[in-house]
Order: sequence, then C-alpha cells, then structure tokens
Amino acid sequence: MRPSASGLTLDAVTSADKALGGVARTTAMEGSRHLGELVSAPVHLKCENLQRTGSFKIRGAYVRIAGLSPALRAKGVVAASAGNHAQGVALAARLLGVRSTVFMPLGAPLPKLAATREYGADVRLRGQTVEDALHAAGEFAETTGAVFIHPFDHPDIVAGQGTVGLEILAQCPEVRTILVAVGGGGLLAGIALAVSELRPDVRVVGVQAEGSAAFPASLAAGRPLALDAPSTMADGIRVGRPGDVPFRIVRDRVDRVVTVAEETLSRALLLCLERAKLLVEPAGASTVAALLESPDAFEGPVVAVLSGGNVDPLLLQRVLRHGMAAAGRYLSLRLRLPDRPGALASLLGELSALDVNVLDVGHVRTDPRLGLSEVEVDLQLETEGADHRTRVRAALRDAGWVVTE
Repeated sequence: MRPSASGLTLDAVTSADKALGGVARTTAMEGSRHLGELVSAPVHLKCENLQRTGSFKIRGAYVRIAGLSPALRAKGVVAASAGNHAQGVALAARLLGVRSTVFMPLGAPLPKLAATREYGADVRLRGQTVEDALHAAGEFAETTGAVFIHPFDHPDIVAGQGTVGLEILAQCPEVRTILVAVGGGGLLAGIALAVSELRPDVRVVGVQAEGSAAFPASLAAGRPLALDAPSTMADGIRVGRPGDVPFRIVRDRVDRVVTVAEETLSRALLLCLERAKLLVEPAGASTVAALLESPDAFEGPVVAVLSGGNVDPLLLQRVLRHGMAAAGRYLSLRLRLPDRPGALASLLGELSALDVNVLDVGHVRTDPRLGLSEVEVDLQLETEGADHRTRVRAALRDAGWVVTE
C-alpha cells in the first residue's frame, strides 16, 4: 500500500468507509442501455444524486467533522458554498451534534438556501460569489475559533469522497473505466486513490466543463493554476483552482482529465431525465456528457458517477430548453400562406398529422416582399429530433407549402 503524495493511503479511505456506516447511503448502480449502445460496451450510472442531501458531499463533510476533537467540536464548524457542500456540512454537523454556520452568496438558489437551513445550519448571505462567501467564512473562523470545513482541500474530505470508489468496485467488479466530475478535485482524488490501490488496471478519468477547466493547464504545468473567470452552468464544478491536496493525487493517479461543452451538458441532463428517469444537476451529468462527446474514447464496462442532483428549478427549466435545442428537438419555420380564412387551420392540421407540437405562432403581414393576398407565419415547433425535423420540412414542401426559412 503506497502513500499518495498527500500522505493519504487506502487505510484512510477504508476508515472513512467505517465511519460512514449508517450515515451515507450505498447509492444505486443503474445500467443504461441507451448509453451502452452508444459506447458499444456496458455503461453503469453510480447514482450519488440519490445520496443524502442530494450529492456525495455528505461523505467528506461527515468524516472531516467526525475527526475533530471534542474541544474543536465545541467551537462549531463553518463552511462556504452555493449548495451541495453547504447541505453536506449542515447535515453532518447536525448528526454529530455540532453547531454549524454556512456562508452562501446572495445569488444562491432559494431551494438550496432552504435545504441548508432545514438541515440545521445558521445560514448567512455574503457577497455575490462563492469566493466572497469563502472570505467571510475565513474571517468568521478567525474571530470565533470555529473550524473551517473546506469543500475539497483536506485529507479527510478526500478520504470520505473516496468511499464512492470502494462502492463502485464492489458493485461493478468488471469495470474498466470510471468517469468522475471534477471541480476542486476532492471526489476525483478520493476515487482515484482507492481504485488505483485496489484495481490498478481500472482507468479513472476526470471530466470538467470547458469554461471552468483548471486541471488540464495545472497538470501540464505541474502545479495548481487559477483561472481568471471560470464560467459554466454546472455550478457544482465551477471552481477556479484545483485544491493542493487533491491535485497531487490526481497528478499521480488519474489517467487523464477531459472537458465537455455547455451544449453537451444540457443534452446529458436531458438524457438522464428521459432515458434513465434520474434528476441530475449539470455537474453530475458531466460524465454522461463525456460519453456523448466521445463514445469511442473509453474502454468498457464504464461507470459514470452522477455526483449530484441538486438543481434549481429555474435553472432546470433553462437547461432543459437548451438541451432540447441542442438535441434538435426544436424547429423554427417561416411559411408563406394565402391570406384567407382557414389557411392557418389547414397548416396546423398538416403539422398535427406529422406529430409536431406547435409551441408558438406569429403572423407577419408588413414584409414588402409579400403580395397583397399573402401572409407569412413564424412557427416554433417541438419535434422528436433531427431526423423528424428533416421529415417535417420535406413533408411541408411536398404538400405545397412555401417554406421561406
């Protein structure tokens, strides 16, 4: 058993696993036939979105707080987060009888604020960003003596997250590749530490959003580098700099880190909902996005870790629209019709026969290119996908409708 560059060993992960007995759930491993056909190998989804508090974060938070001395526990704990880590710390502290204070940015989603409070934390809103909240949490720790619980940059956090790796190997011993979402690196480092010790033949691959990918450049430089302005809809992995502790493990034990586009994150979230019946946040869907972008790049059987399911309903609404557009489910058309009663009704009947859902209809009568007895109609349609869109266009033209756009 070799220690990692951070000093962590497999014993730390197995000890964390014992500490989490009766606390963290052994989450389900669900097969995905759709993704399996795409990859031409079995694909399994590790459902940490079904974990307590809706993400894997309870694992590391509980191990970290449980390891504090009675004197330190008496001082309370403090954390900063926009969502998942906040809820994990709040619940872990409540289970251990420790007072918790969580700083969150003013723009944090209301459902996550409410959930963190319900788990027992004293929630305080500070600043516009997570960095502002982190600064406030640091000041609070200095003035009160409360123990700061970092979201990823601590050995106990990494060990706790590594218990996901133990479960994967037990549930899917035939696995050849494990895909893991990456923000600061705690989950990836923990899984890689456990898996590389027990199954060095299994490849562990990290997945980051293109607009918030600090690891590729950091790995190339050999040290953690900070991004100027990380940007992605996947707030769970929108981290500007890898943690020092996880970086050393990732550098030594992870096969590679890949990136995925925002459009693919939307498609992946939609796929999880429609095909797997699983509500997954954009960060959690990043591993599925990696399979969608590069289905031939990973040796199977593949396990994709769905790291969380805490998605704000308003964001979910926007992401679903974006994902449907990215999947070719929307079609915008402009048609020229005779300006007489019944023409639009006839067109809508044609669309109904083509199994198209009409979302919006707009009339254009002022275009100088139109004749006196003509009108143009803008249609926003919902289709079954790219092939259906092509069939709809062709069928309308074959039926004699003048499609101008």
